[in-house]
Amino acid sequence: MSEENNTSGWDAIDQRMVGIYGQQEPKHYGTLLPYSLGGQDPLDGISAYKSESGVPHWHFVTYGFSELYAKESDMTEHSGYGFELTFRLTRSEEEEEPPAWALNLLQNMGRYVFNSGNIFRSGDYLDANGPICLGSDTLLTALAFIQDPELPPMDTPNGHVEFLQMVGITRDEMEAMQTWNTLGVLRVGLEHFPQYVTDLERGSVLLHPDVSEAVSKGIEEEGSSTGFLYVDQLAWTPGKKSLFSKTPSILSLGAKQAGIIGKLLRGRILKGKSLTLVGPEIRAVFEPGTQAECHFQDDEVRMTLNEQTAAEICRSLLPKESTFELAAIRGTAIQIVPTHIKDQEGNIVETIG
Repeated sequence: MSEENNTSGWDAIDQRMVGIYGQQEPKHYGTLLPYSLGGQDPLDGISAYKSESGVPHWHFVTYGFSELYAKESDMTEHSGYGFELTFRLTRSEEEEEPPAWALNLLQNMGRYVFNSGNIFRSGDYLDANGPICLGSDTLLTALAFIQDPELPPMDTPNGHVEFLQMVGITRDEMEAMQTWNTLGVLRVGLEHFPQYVTDLERGSVLLHPDVSEAVSKGIEEEGSSTGFLYVDQLAWTPGKKSLFSKTPSILSLGAKQAGIIGKLLRGRILKGKSLTLVGPEIRAVFEPGTQAECHFQDDEVRMTLNEQTAAEICRSLLPKESTFELAAIRGTAIQIVPTHIKDQEGNIVETIG
């Protein structure tokens, strides 16, 4: 078979879907101009099946994160990025076409991966910084990723492929995942949204006492599994000394993420684990120790925190503009600066702090 006719990767996905839906003809949305030739959509295609399992819903599957045609990469173990995305979305009885926003969301995930090189894994989460369906009043403002319950990993002629299901989640659910772990929160909430079907109209599963109690217990017993967090507002200003004055060195954080960073520190340092914040230009590493101290070298701030200093920082990290010096680390302060939330046109739509 020539390279032009080799669709072995694509065919492998099709066969896996036939195993679930038989001869159902999916709604398929292909790409006319490939992304590599200047097209707008990175994924070669998206199929949407009608599922009656649990609640009626659309079951989307992507074609393009894995190698669909001839093997091109040197990674023999995995096919392309090693996964395809799926997405389950509630469907009304009269609905015959899947909503366009869901297709756009999946293509946006493709743009993120193709442009950044960052890949998704089961247990990851992603803050959408707004409704996952633009223009709606849904409370779902983030996404979690878990292995699709009906699609186990498979081996194709081009390598291994996993099927990662995107799940729409609320802000407080994401914070619970950050302060405990993603799979734990999804597991204890499964009874309230079977198969992790995304429903734009649902509220937070943390409103259910059984879920909130299980999450609190998990945080208390296990702490946070989040060892790395990207922080888009992270900066370091060295202190200055003169004959008449002395200004402290300042670690600056955005107000939007200040609260969750405080919770993460509590769930990491007090459990004997470190936390690394990664910003555009520097990184800040917090690690447990008996002697509180701070050092800066090669674009890295490294703070050793004892329990008292960790508790002091956790109490002070609030989503409002402020500056506070650390009692145990002389000459070091933490500053909370306002966060400006912008729309796609760059207009400020909300200010935090």
